[in-house]
Amino acid sequence: MASRKTIFANDEFYHIYNRGVEKRDIFCDEKDYKRFLLAMNLVNDVTNGLMQEYRDVHRTKVPKARPSELRRSCLRNGDVDKLVEIICYCLNPNHYHMILKQKEDGGIEKFMQKLGTAYVMYFNKKQKRSGSLFQGKFKSIHIDSNEYLLYLSAYVNQNHFIHGFEDNWVYSSLQDYTGERNGVLCNKDDILGQFRSVEDYKEFVKDNSLYLKSKKELEKYILE
Repeated sequence: MASRKTIFANDEFYHIYNRGVEKRDIFCDEKDYKRFLLAMNLVNDVTNGLMQEYRDVHRTKVPKARPSELRRSCLRNGDVDKLVEIICYCLNPNHYHMILKQKEDGGIEKFMQKLGTAYVMYFNKKQKRSGSLFQGKFKSIHIDSNEYLLYLSAYVNQNHFIHGFEDNWVYSSLQDYTGERNGVLCNKDDILGQFRSVEDYKEFVKDNSLYLKSKKELEKYILE
């Protein structure tokens, strides 16, 4: 078996992505997207305590806490040692993109393994299927410069737009970056801290995503 080319180091950034086997959809409806985001939230814990708390809540008859409420509670109390910092993400029907910053030794591989296992078990049970859902192991690229980090943040946050999906896509972290949503999944400081304002970042994302979309469309015509 070939070894992974990328060697993950703590406090470094990585572009993580994968798609469905045979390019099939991995998200079929709203529930699927929400389940994957829930898993991203709960498995990002060195001790697995957040996942256990969520399971305990679901085994009882007490009113269920929302995943975001569990995450806020744990972060407020300093109870969660995260495997990674999730910088940004975008979930599209047949693939996903993320930028992750590793916080613990082996953090990215542990996070992705737990995330993949949790989601595939859910998806296969729901669809009454078995076998692989993703096209092999997740793909990874080391982000080796700040310029590349900023560029990729625009690419990931607006990936839905680049691929021709609706602009107001709720399964991307862009709305967290623009202030339209107060999510707790992403750490935005590494990116937004480099811009004078949110408006400046929005303009940066818009310019880069328009360029990337036009480039993708041009490549399609060349291939045809």
